[in-house]
Amino acid sequence: MSSAILTGQRKFRSQKKSNRIALIADYIVLSLLSLIWIIPILWIFLHAFRVQFNDAGEINGNVVSNFFPTRFGFDNFIDLFTARVNGVDYAFPRWMLNTLIVAVADCILSTFLILSVAYCISKLRFKLRKPFMNLTMIIGLFPGFMSMFAIYFLLKSMGLSGFSPTDDNRWMALLGLIIANSAASGMGYQIAKGFFDVIPNSLVESAKLDGCTNFKIFWKIILPLSKPIIIYTALMSFMGPWMDFIFSQVIIGASNTEYLTVAPGLYNMMFGAYADPSNFTKFAAGCVCVGVPITLLFMFLQRYYVEGVTAGAVKG
Repeated sequence: MSSAILTGQRKFRSQKKSNRIALIADYIVLSLLSLIWIIPILWIFLHAFRVQFNDAGEINGNVVSNFFPTRFGFDNFIDLFTARVNGVDYAFPRWMLNTLIVAVADCILSTFLILSVAYCISKLRFKLRKPFMNLTMIIGLFPGFMSMFAIYFLLKSMGLSGFSPTDDNRWMALLGLIIANSAASGMGYQIAKGFFDVIPNSLVESAKLDGCTNFKIFWKIILPLSKPIIIYTALMSFMGPWMDFIFSQVIIGASNTEYLTVAPGLYNMMFGAYADPSNFTKFAAGCVCVGVPITLLFMFLQRYYVEGVTAGAVKG
């Protein structure tokens, strides 16, 4: 009896030791991955505050021989916000404003479309419901940029690209970009549908018995119960235009400097149409100006983001 107890205790200690070793190994791997992930971000952040001077291998903001800058300051941010790019004064603030306009419009339109489609798929029953779900799933397997040229020529034919024949109408490219970002957003309904599936169908049926229309049920009953998924959807839609490079570059065009968004604007300032190697530190400062507000917004709304993702993961 005592030998069996001792054997059990040894197995327990052995299992406990194995679990501890596995946990330590997991933490080591995660720490290494976190370090690999954060080094480029830290490098950009540090050099956004680097003061350019001809010393210690730092020349005109292009040659960087040390990871940590030897002098810090806000010169790069001042130069960035006051820079004249391709004949456009205060180009970066204009790019920020353009991106904000596109992001807000895309946030409103895409959120409404995604939640509307998700409600219809989740709570309504119609003949082509299953084929529609299968079709959107198949189409979603293809990357969005495959439709880039078709979308560009369609928008160009309607005068909604940056290659408008008159300068007065080139701002219409922003409208074209908003349409391109939000038009097909309803196909991303899957997570929101999973959230709506959790809401009892009895609420919808009771409202219909009381004479409510589908829109009124959606607006007055479903949405007030769906704060996490609304915030999650709005946050994802708002973040998209800040990170969009391909569609913005193609639809607006590098030559249409005044109406660019931040991603193609910073790219062209550093590598593209109006590239200058000495713009590196200003490029880093622009990355910080774009990344920090979005990161803070994400951190502030993280609780709702997690709730939206986890609740939307329930199979309907």
